[in-house]
Amino acid sequence: MNPAQPDMPILAALKRPIGVSFEFFPPKTDKMQEQLWACVRRLEPLAPDFVSVTYGAGGSTRERTHQTVTRIARETSLKPAAHLTCVGATRAEIDEIARQYWRDGIRHIVALRGDMPDNAGPYQPLADGYAYAADLVAGLKRIADFEISVAAYPETHPEAASPQADLDNLKRKIDAGATRAITQYFFDVDVYRRFLDRCRKAGIGVPIVAGILPVTNFAQVRRFSAACGTNVPAWMADLFEGLDDDPETRRLVAATVAAEQCRALAADGVDQFHFYTLNRADLAYAICHILGVRPQAP
Repeated sequence: MNPAQPDMPILAALKRPIGVSFEFFPPKTDKMQEQLWACVRRLEPLAPDFVSVTYGAGGSTRERTHQTVTRIARETSLKPAAHLTCVGATRAEIDEIARQYWRDGIRHIVALRGDMPDNAGPYQPLADGYAYAADLVAGLKRIADFEISVAAYPETHPEAASPQADLDNLKRKIDAGATRAITQYFFDVDVYRRFLDRCRKAGIGVPIVAGILPVTNFAQVRRFSAACGTNVPAWMADLFEGLDDDPETRRLVAATVAAEQCRALAADGVDQFHFYTLNRADLAYAICHILGVRPQAP
């Protein structure tokens, strides 16, 4: 085979400009703080489109999220986006949080319904709160001209009545003013392809950014995937079989799987990827390198 054959996916991926973004979570301890900032500094030279900082279930990390976002804005060249959820706060409280972000120079919000705290039962909106993400998006747009990202679920949100109902909900969020959707992570590229096709047929024209999770702990990801409705293919279980006590090989396999996933999508023309880093830079950095996203020369 001619190594320069133009339809080889890895070459196609490298020939088109790729945009990336990264997701972090706020640290709970001093050691986690060091790990987060090592991750931020490692990925900063890749000049991502933005980086986002998550919000815990029930708004449990509100202050840490705010501190992390504002520190990133103050001490780095990165453009941070703050996660904001409907759970556990009134409209007035959420509006004030948003106004404070705007005063602090934060112009990008990831608007989510959010999850209830553990053992709190199914989601229940507050009587005086924003009920769902579409309501939150509309409320944020009334406060300021935020750039707003929302969540999308290629394999359907586990609490949605049906795939169509879930897609209708996504469209309501876009119609309310969201400027992009970021997908829940997935492992089967055909899942994303079919979802993107459904979005376009439904009249959703904003970018649908592919959410990518490089797998560092397969057993943990399988448990989490069962809760969030993401299918873990049998071939993936086979690849990680026998590696529970071999972290180095596990990292190599994880990088290979995610890089193959990204370059197959890039060959289709997908040019934006959002990496769920789990505050670890190594895998995301390696995958970006394969995609041609590299530090700019001085």
